[in-house]
Amino acid sequence: MELNAEDWSAVWLTLKLATLVTLILLVVGTPIAWWLARSRSRIKGVVGAVVSLPIVLPPTVLGFYLLVLMGPQGAVGRATEALGLGRLPFTFAGLVVASVIYSLPFVVQPIQNAFMALGDRPLEVAATLRCSPLAAFFKVALPLARPGFITAAILGFAHTVGEFGVVLMIGGNIPDKTRVISMQIYNHVEVLEFGQAHGLAAGLLVFSFVVLLGLYALGGNGGGTAGGRP
Repeated sequence: MELNAEDWSAVWLTLKLATLVTLILLVVGTPIAWWLARSRSRIKGVVGAVVSLPIVLPPTVLGFYLLVLMGPQGAVGRATEALGLGRLPFTFAGLVVASVIYSLPFVVQPIQNAFMALGDRPLEVAATLRCSPLAAFFKVALPLARPGFITAAILGFAHTVGEFGVVLMIGGNIPDKTRVISMQIYNHVEVLEFGQAHGLAAGLLVFSFVVLLGLYALGGNGGGTAGGRP
């Protein structure tokens, strides 16, 4: 069935959200992944567990606590209001923040695995050539870990596209602001518009299949996966 204007608005908002979240995650997740891959700190396990928590935590639970933190009585909410930024819940900015936290492990883990697969030898060789640690990171580690970054970008983007529970708790269901594809499908089903719901759901089904197919192909070429998953 042909998509209506509200459906297309949800599609474009979802793509905008997923693209922005993926870019932020690649910037934020890279140093975290590097530290987890190289550090021997005693708190490494704790940090790794915190980063991976969204994988096992129900999205509604994560969304609830983020809502509390970002609300008027929460620490984050009071801080944003004091800075003149207003409240984050039920805004696109709040949806971005929540999505970054929710999809963080799906970006950090593939990059971390790629960094760990490098071993110490390439960096040791770079050091013997008088390459500084920072230069070795950008000129040696990053290029060699490229397949992990590709996997991370694909997983982060796809995971953000398919989220529902966190969106419902933090973003709500505001047209043109926080109503993404998953919420639009829910809206159609709620009013028994199964044809419209099928159009969007089938699109997500095809998208998910293509993502998994690409990840399997990438994994076959040494791309690596998040936490051992495709």
